[in-house]
Amino acid sequence: MSGNYEDKLNDAPLEVSGLDPVHEEENVVDRADYTPVDHFSHLLGIAISCFYLIAALATLYEVFSRYVLNAPTYWAFETVMMLCAAAWMLSSGFITLKQRHIAITVFHILASPRQRWWLDLFAMTVGVIALYFLLSDAAIRAYDSIGRLEKSGSAFNSPLPMVLKSLMVTGAFLYLAQLLVNLNRHFESRGARLVVKAVAAYIGFYFVAALLGHAFDISWAAAIADFFSDIGKAMDPSKALNMRSMDLGTVSLIMVALLISLMMTGMPLGIVTLIVSVIMAITFFGPRGLFLVSSIAVGLLEHYSLVAVPFFVLMASILERAGIAEDLFDAMSIFAGNLRGGVAVQTTVVAVILAAMSGVMGGEIVMLGLVALPQMFRLGYDRKLSIGLICAAGALATLIPPSIIMIVYGLSAEVGIGDLFMAGAVPGIMLAIFYAGYVLIRVNLNPKLAPTAAEVAAISGGTEQKLSKDRLTAVLLCIILIAAVMGSIYGGVASVTEAAAVGCIGSLFVAAVRNRFNWSVTTAALIGTMSTVGTIIWLVLGAVSFVGIFNLVGGGDFMRSLFLNLGLSAMGTVLVMMLILMVLGTFMEWIAIVFITVPVFAPVVMELAPDLGLSPDQAKIWFGILFVMNIQIYFLSPPFGPACFWLKSVAPKDVTLQEIFISVLPFIGLQILGLFLVMMYPQIALWLPEILNGGSL
Repeated sequence: MSGNYEDKLNDAPLEVSGLDPVHEEENVVDRADYTPVDHFSHLLGIAISCFYLIAALATLYEVFSRYVLNAPTYWAFETVMMLCAAAWMLSSGFITLKQRHIAITVFHILASPRQRWWLDLFAMTVGVIALYFLLSDAAIRAYDSIGRLEKSGSAFNSPLPMVLKSLMVTGAFLYLAQLLVNLNRHFESRGARLVVKAVAAYIGFYFVAALLGHAFDISWAAAIADFFSDIGKAMDPSKALNMRSMDLGTVSLIMVALLISLMMTGMPLGIVTLIVSVIMAITFFGPRGLFLVSSIAVGLLEHYSLVAVPFFVLMASILERAGIAEDLFDAMSIFAGNLRGGVAVQTTVVAVILAAMSGVMGGEIVMLGLVALPQMFRLGYDRKLSIGLICAAGALATLIPPSIIMIVYGLSAEVGIGDLFMAGAVPGIMLAIFYAGYVLIRVNLNPKLAPTAAEVAAISGGTEQKLSKDRLTAVLLCIILIAAVMGSIYGGVASVTEAAAVGCIGSLFVAAVRNRFNWSVTTAALIGTMSTVGTIIWLVLGAVSFVGIFNLVGGGDFMRSLFLNLGLSAMGTVLVMMLILMVLGTFMEWIAIVFITVPVFAPVVMELAPDLGLSPDQAKIWFGILFVMNIQIYFLSPPFGPACFWLKSVAPKDVTLQEIFISVLPFIGLQILGLFLVMMYPQIALWLPEILNGGSL
């Protein structure tokens, strides 16, 4: 099984993106047809993927220097931020070339080939416009920052602000250049391709002139750049539309309607949120509104907590590609005991460990689908019970720390990520117990659904399964590594980012013990991490811009007042929020839901905290767990549940999508029960962080 598992895993989606990973690569360009821009995007993406490993080593050195040598470094923080920001931004060309940007593709897939051609054309055209407008202001800010060598003012006093602004502009240029190449390739007619080349020539000419004029004070270049800028300023739509005179409800409705309409076309969600931000900024504030969009976007790169995302993803990717998932399953098989349904219980236990290993749901479901599902089928387990359990158990990665969703939620709601991790542990384990308990009850009521260990031995011919010393040692070290990473966060020894870096480097050691620390495993893990995190960052960048503009035009205040004036009880208002999240989850990606709803919902919950019997901080953490549990329900829910599509992509061919949808329904019921219990009894989520924080939050 090992070779087959590893071959499939290397091709399987570890990303958190896309509703149907089967379609992710169908339009990727063949290497033989690469243009110079394609080659540059591809090679640069591979080259900068190693930045994450260098950043992890630098963070590990900072931890060592602070705790062992008692000599904190001055350079580590800013160096790590530069490395990660470079990897985030410079991956844009690779991500665009490989068409990995996150999109809602359901309606796109249902369209005819000709309709898809037009939808793709529309998406690329809108993307070019959005990036052009972003760069028209961001580039000027970056040039000015370079001209005055803007520095951080910290003890290390590095040119961090200048580097971050320059990286964002460079990344946007790479994104735009690759998008123009993709657009040129999309057309077959010579005339259309000439139009694309003319647009590319204009964009290049304008921004080169702006660079020469602003960064090097060349007068003729500045005059050319100012000429084009003046044309844009003369076309100020804010005066004609006069949107400031509109009531906040109308403005909010326009923004949300525009957002949802564009999402349904299947264009990348980062472009959707970015273009809506640009449109609203220009129509509301005029051309100077672009400064708000670019400033908000650059501000994202300064969030140190985001650095934990690539570290956790890289840690998971290394452990997965080193075969630790299969080792965990085999180890649990040996110790399952004479229990009817024991393999199903061990699958749940392995899923919990994998969730603590990764924080990325897609990779976990792929692993369980490749390793556990065929074995459960072979041993005579009921098909629907096996399929439903693997989907539900795989989705535990959203709730059990380190969860990528919690990191993004914490960033949006301004909540301590360590507190969210602690709060999610107990509800996650509670759901795992629900799943295992449900299976045990079912199989004991109907023994035909699952065999005992003795029956399994008879089926397998009585052969005894053994685990080599290296594999067993790797499993034990993996569990120790997870305990150390989570324990250091819970114990307050290290920050989430520092603990993630330790886990990242520790995973390399575990891979070495497993005899899988080699070039192919490491490079595949690094490239997979670069691709996965690149998709997240560009969506987050657009989403942060959208939320920032939405709040500036007063949309956030309007939505909060709307919820607070519903006339419902505090718990009734929370229930309405949960229902809204469930509705949004039927057609929208989780990361878009986070940035659209959390900035509105979290402040409302904080205001309702006294009525809920909670402090404001408790309320934000409690609601964060409810939010993540709701997203977990969305991951399984037909007709668009991503977990179902991920499992279908690696399940045996006779497993249909309809069978998966039917199989997950009982487990969705258990998830709703868990959500209801945490809603009614907040201490299920809050007691662990309160204990670890000395009795208070």
